[in-house]
Amino acid sequence: MTQRNGYPDGAPCWADLNTPDLPGAKRFYGSLLGWTFDEGAPEFGYYTMARVHGGTVAAIAPKQPGMDMPSVWSVYLKSADIDETARRITAAGGKLMVEPMDIPGSGRMLFGFDPTGAAFGVWQPGNHRGAERFDEPGAMCWHEINTRDGARADGFYGALFSYEQQQIGDGAKFDYTMWSIDGHPVAGRLQMTEEWQGIPPHWSTYFVVANCDDSAKLAGELGGKLCHGPFDSPHGRIAVIDDPWGATFSIIQRPPAAA
Repeated sequence: MTQRNGYPDGAPCWADLNTPDLPGAKRFYGSLLGWTFDEGAPEFGYYTMARVHGGTVAAIAPKQPGMDMPSVWSVYLKSADIDETARRITAAGGKLMVEPMDIPGSGRMLFGFDPTGAAFGVWQPGNHRGAERFDEPGAMCWHEINTRDGARADGFYGALFSYEQQQIGDGAKFDYTMWSIDGHPVAGRLQMTEEWQGIPPHWSTYFVVANCDDSAKLAGELGGKLCHGPFDSPHGRIAVIDDPWGATFSIIQRPPAAA
């Protein structure tokens, strides 16, 4: 089990889902990832915390009336100064959709778009410091942005936070950069190819499972759709899944620890 009590600036620290069917989403993710749930308060739009071993791992919220957007997972990058990060977003060519705002008792957040069209959030912690469980079954372990303009994405996010960016692969058939903070990888950037036709730029979230093949099969039985995989990678066995309402996420089975 891996407990977290904070994240460095720029690290993805939280993920949440908007869905048209809160009870259904709780059944789907509870069965697939072993989540338990707090009761969401009506004054906070029934924003519902998901937990593993008592620690928060993500949240699910019902779509609000007039919310004209697809059901998606959203990723939040940690910032110690969200107003300064907001200034950098606009200076670097991004757009703010939700200006920095207070979430009473929890922290401050904003939501925006990078210059390549991917939506992302920023979180300045108060009492809520981000996911309390990390890189264990049921918890998130990795995030990456999939974009059609990798160089521009690297430049934009590099202007927001002090990432060390390392090219992975040949830069042609496989164009990927690893973003690290103080030598520790925190996120990645994937250049989308023709295989991604029709899919907009987006951030993706990976959740750990004990057995990728079994979980991919279970996702289908629960009403989800297997989009890609399962397939092996240097970091584990991966599958990309749409939940029953179209929100895309990935699951990964970590490789056995070295003896």
